[in-house]
Amino acid sequence: MCGIVGAIANRDVLPILLEGLRRLEYRGYDSAGIALVDAGECIARVRSIGKVKSLEEKLQEMPVSGQLGIAHTRWATHGVPSDKNAHPHVCKKSVAVVHNGIIENHQILREEQIKQGHHFTSQTDTEVIVHAVHDFIEQGKDLFDAVRATTELLDGAYALGVISNTEKNRMIVARRGSPLVIGVGEGENYIASDVAALLPVTQTFIILEEGDIAEITKDSIKIFDTEGHHVEREAHLSKLNAELSERGKYRHYMLKEIYEQPEAIHATLEGRISGGRLLEECFGTGASDILDNIDSIKIVACGTSYHAGLIAKYGFGDLSNVPCSVEVASEFRYRKHVVSENTLFLTLSQSGETADTLAALRIAKRLGYKHTFAICNVPESSLVRESDLVLMTQAGPEIGVASTKAFTTQLVALLLLIIAVGRRHGMSEETEKAIVEQLDSLPERIEQVLLLDEPIAELAKQFADKHHALFLGRGPQYPVAKEGALKLKEISYIHAEAYPAGELKHGPLALVDAKMPVVAVAPNDQLLEKLKANLEEVSARGGHLIVFSHIDAGFIEDEHCQVIHVAPTEQAISPIIYSVPLQLLAYHVAIIKGTDIDQPRNLAKSVTVE
Repeated sequence: MCGIVGAIANRDVLPILLEGLRRLEYRGYDSAGIALVDAGECIARVRSIGKVKSLEEKLQEMPVSGQLGIAHTRWATHGVPSDKNAHPHVCKKSVAVVHNGIIENHQILREEQIKQGHHFTSQTDTEVIVHAVHDFIEQGKDLFDAVRATTELLDGAYALGVISNTEKNRMIVARRGSPLVIGVGEGENYIASDVAALLPVTQTFIILEEGDIAEITKDSIKIFDTEGHHVEREAHLSKLNAELSERGKYRHYMLKEIYEQPEAIHATLEGRISGGRLLEECFGTGASDILDNIDSIKIVACGTSYHAGLIAKYGFGDLSNVPCSVEVASEFRYRKHVVSENTLFLTLSQSGETADTLAALRIAKRLGYKHTFAICNVPESSLVRESDLVLMTQAGPEIGVASTKAFTTQLVALLLLIIAVGRRHGMSEETEKAIVEQLDSLPERIEQVLLLDEPIAELAKQFADKHHALFLGRGPQYPVAKEGALKLKEISYIHAEAYPAGELKHGPLALVDAKMPVVAVAPNDQLLEKLKANLEEVSARGGHLIVFSHIDAGFIEDEHCQVIHVAPTEQAISPIIYSVPLQLLAYHVAIIKGTDIDQPRNLAKSVTVE
């Protein structure tokens, strides 16, 4: 959720902090703020409701500077978006804190601190942290020991950046349950909740482990684990670069990322298939031995990644001949479980820091799942580090809140795993070769789908006055329809729902009238005739159909039905192909509605809190 950035240097760090906030704005944009230890050794703080641009405008009126500072862009959890609830929070002008996460026992701590004479200026859970740090300093502890003592009081999740005007040569950071990285520079060092924030100043990063606390100065980084022992954490060179995070010629990040899908899929396949075969080594050392003993799959994910899992369920059953169940991570966390022997626990996440998915992984390990597998887009993430096997998607940075290329590359990675599992459960070499050929052709096929951009933009005009939409599909196209509905509601704010087309008579048909567009996904598969019969039910009741159809599927345009022809495609990759026009539809409807496409209201890119 929220974004953190901090820096300590021999120069003014304000430009570093502001650029970091701009790059982290996808994580939260209800408010933003900055705190610096200035030349007079005071803490100078500026906060603003709204986006980072509002903060920049305020800084022009109230200029500040300093060689040590922290900054934050907020996605509200406790307390409404407001200047007073914006981070950093300061106690008695001497300690400043930025925080990502949720402190579950904040109310108890707040009541105790009020009794001790503290005055609260915000509704946030974070403010108890800064008061606690201040109190421990008043008791004689230095800043590091004060932060460590404070973390022992906290229940919940946190990533913290803490500075004090009494110790202007160091910054203290800590993490538990929320991500935090240290950027390594020359004569200066940095912190952030995401490496993307710091790419303009460094590509060398240290990933803090769960429970770590670190002291950061201009020339040194000292890290201590949960037991208080000094530890060395390996520095990693990020493969990302600052240019990858720029919007370039595109009007929005989402459109850029839609058009990057052929390249992202090619990168995800590179080195993993050859000669019509999957190169199983891509799953890592020991993967073959683990997969030899797998006879069922359990997928746990959230949001768009959950939809990818639902699509994969069909592939594991139809192509790999193994049972697969899929569950929303936030539900998995809070129920009793029966663990089947030899089940692979598979998690999907774009960021690798999704709080519910990460918690589900840790629960799965305690429950006794023998092996865990993660499909993820961020190599430095907690999910990757804590899983037995990992397959990285190669989507590159995805900034738009509505996931596009991360979703389709997840589907590609899942198909690779489906092949690997299928080899052990009766998949023929001919079937494997056919799937690999389809995957090989996928970038070019998506290029062809992207040529539909203009007719889809024209079609989107029909949604200008619409407030509801229904999406339909059958088989693996049902979760494709769910993803299409999610995209539309996320960025256009149109209420959209998806149903299996065969369920129309069980309720949704009551909603159908001329005012509600009904969007259907109709590849030429074994369920096509069944789908056609379902769609006739819509037409018979005056509903307006928009059908994304295989060119040979036989749909005829009339006053009740518009058809967008999608190039012929085989069954294994059809969910990937048909997802793309639905992404374009959502994008162009949002353009017409005039919404904030890359940063839709109330949403953030990475859901790092429960």
